[in-house]
Amino acid sequence: QVQLVEAGGGSVRPGGSLRLSCAASGSILNINIMGWYRQTPGKERELVATTTSGGITNYADSVKGRFTISRDNSKNTVYLQMNSLKPEDTAVYYCHIRTLVYTYWGQGTQVTVFS
Repeated sequence: QVQLVEAGGGSVRPGGSLRLSCAASGSILNINIMGWYRQTPGKERELVATTTSGGITNYADSVKGRFTISRDNSKNTVYLQMNSLKPEDTAVYYCHIRTLVYTYWGQGTQVTVFS
């Protein structure tokens, strides 16, 4: 059974940094897309960043230049380095992994940016 274990959430001041990680355990084959989404109460889950097996990355306009997504295929792990955090980045962040057949979601990790 595949599990996604997220880590790295927390509370920071504006301008601070956090690094999220998501490790996939279990039998998981042919990972294509790995990424991060976020959600705040009353709003739909939105894309933050994705990376493909070919190394193509995609970012939401709101995080371009501040967030960097990376992956370690040998560890089935995806990272999100978040710099220059703003209060509007406050959300629950979800890891997302898509293979050729299946889609998996992490349990979510809270990121809070407060003044």
